[in-house]
Amino acid sequence: MRKLELKFLNKESKVVTYTLDHPVEPVNPKTIQEAMDTILRENALYSTGGDLIEIHSARIVERIVEEIEL
Repeated sequence: MRKLELKFLNKESKVVTYTLDHPVEPVNPKTIQEAMDTILRENALYSTGGDLIEIHSARIVERIVEEIEL
């Protein structure tokens, strides 16, 4: 399953990651940038280390699990 990770810095300068399942593909970096800017501007997400203050990064993560029969 592919996931979109949005990473921000909070007031404690710690990286805070929010994960979204099944992102729209192909990924549009401009759209992601605009969404992250809106999250910051609207103070839309919560962090235990204080408000989110800066965009850190974004990435797509894919995890592949293969069951082993025993």
